[in-house]
Order: sequence, then structure tokens, then C-alpha cells
Amino acid sequence: MNLNQITIPSLHVEKATEFYKTLVLKLIVDALPLYVRFECPDCDATLSIHKVDKPPKGNCITIYFEDENLDTLVLNLKQKGITFISGPEDKTYLWREAHLEDPDGNHIILFYAGKNRKNPPWRVN
Repeated sequence: MNLNQITIPSLHVEKATEFYKTLVLKLIVDALPLYVRFECPDCDATLSIHKVDKPPKGNCITIYFEDENLDTLVLNLKQKGITFISGPEDKTYLWREAHLEDPDGNHIILFYAGKNRKNPPWRVN
């Protein structure tokens, strides 16, 4: 089994579209103002955004994007006007992370974990 698609809600699909294009995702389906789909540049996964009338309750969505040049990516995105909540910083679970939010408040973590993402020292076999 392979996870290949995530869909997130948005009150303003147009604003979200520009945000994710700035994160260097490639727009592959444009059905604005109701729906868009992006392709990730380094894998086969896709991310879709669909229009909702009300946001979901609670802080329930976190999207992770991995990049082995995390610090450079964060610096480049800051130069393009993207605001970060924190990071990049090393975590006790052996990941390096930077946190931000998209225009709808969905939590995004840009990170680099390398082999520790799937094979941390405490992995259960």
C-alpha cells in the first residue's frame, strides 16, 4: 500500500493555491474556486484542496514535507514572504523541523529526518 493523496479543506482555495505554489508544488488540476490538485516535486504524492463553507473544528491537520536541504528551503521561502512559526531546529526524535501555517491555518511541518523517519534507533521490528 502507498499513501499517494491528501485532501485538505479551505475557505479560500485561491489564496491556498498561491501559498502552495510558493512552496514549489506543481498545480496539475485547476477547478477554481472549488478544487485544485498539486503534484509534489520529488515524489508521486499529490495534495488536493477543496472548498468548504466552514473550517473543521479543532487543530486536526498537519502536513509534513521532507527536504534534505531544509535550512536552504526555509531561507528561500522566507525571502518569498512565507512566515514561519519556528525553526529550523533539531528535535529529540532526530528530526530537524520548521513549522508554519497555510492561509487556512493548517499546520505544516517542513522537515528532514533522513533514515530516522522510517528507521529510528527505537524502531519496533
